[in-house]
Amino acid sequence: MDDLSLLKDPADAGFIEEVRDWLADHLTGEFANHRGVGGIADDSFWELRLEWERLLAKDRWLNISWPAEYGGRGGTVQQELLFQIEHARAEAPYWVGSQGRDLFGPTLLHYGTAEQRARFLPPITAAEQFWGQGFSEPEAGSDLANLRTRAERDGDQWVINGQKIWMTFGDHADWLYVLCRTNPDAPRHRGISMLLIPRHQEGVEVRPIKNIAGGREFSEVFFTDARTAADLVVGDVDGGWKVVMGTLGNERGGTTVLPYLATFRRQMRLLIEHGKQAGIERDPVLHARLLKSWEELRVLELHTNRLLDAVLAGRHPGPESSLTKLFWATWHRSFGELLMDVLGEQGLALQGQDSLIGEQQRIFLNSRAETIYGGTVEIQRNIIAERVLGLPR
Repeated sequence: MDDLSLLKDPADAGFIEEVRDWLADHLTGEFANHRGVGGIADDSFWELRLEWERLLAKDRWLNISWPAEYGGRGGTVQQELLFQIEHARAEAPYWVGSQGRDLFGPTLLHYGTAEQRARFLPPITAAEQFWGQGFSEPEAGSDLANLRTRAERDGDQWVINGQKIWMTFGDHADWLYVLCRTNPDAPRHRGISMLLIPRHQEGVEVRPIKNIAGGREFSEVFFTDARTAADLVVGDVDGGWKVVMGTLGNERGGTTVLPYLATFRRQMRLLIEHGKQAGIERDPVLHARLLKSWEELRVLELHTNRLLDAVLAGRHPGPESSLTKLFWATWHRSFGELLMDVLGEQGLALQGQDSLIGEQQRIFLNSRAETIYGGTVEIQRNIIAERVLGLPR
């Protein structure tokens, strides 16, 4: 992606140079030795990434477009995107506070009260407070409106009982933003509220889940008479469905795709290099698959540019963001399969992630989940059919 496609204000040329100079001065030592580590759903090298994030926070590179009183710079959305592009291009370690800064924070900016914003946004921007997303449940994943976790008023508090699953970085969270059913008599999409719940209390149990690739980024969470203050509801009581749709729009939108794109480009370079060494040009089928995969990655880049143009124009990512989620998830899953086919018999025995082959095996294994988390491909196709194409349910 060329940053000139976003460079519509000449003043941003100086901003880009400032970002590049800062990265050149600070992306050294262990940070430089761990280029490209981590991701939105990757907990590897946590402490190193946290140190990097706090270095970014110190010089106010995080949440550039947020008001200064919340730790931002009061900059433009365009500058926010330009920073993310330069950060990704430099292959800097990916920050660990993505749940708070990239997903919950924008939701709170839009729907939260002044008191909530003043309380929670500054420590998020300073990388001092971390959040976990409590949406999915064992029987309410793709069908999120089927959730059963309940919150009942008890004086000036809510009492929460239920279970959540697939909470990304839940084991590192200080606070949880959780969808709860607050009116069991209301229709499914109503009677739901988003509550902010302190994680470190009796009645909240977080159990990490080890995935097939050995990572522990996910957790399941059990609430047993957990409590939170009555005023810690984001948006209206019983109006949480509208709020969560905004959060999911952020999750599937262009800003969160940028780090994925940087990772995909790096992985494509890895595949091309390995393919040359393996003599892939002598296998016309694998060679054709590699060319097709490269072309589709370019399509994803162009589509992301279109989505970012909408964000820059002040439009919130709508149902078209489902196109991006559907495309990159299915593309990356097939890319992982291609990786393994190029590896051949070398890829059959699991190896450590520090090895080149182990890294490629980990890419393949993790890609299997990408058509599920963040909204399954089936749900994304329904959204596109109904809300973009106008087809009947």
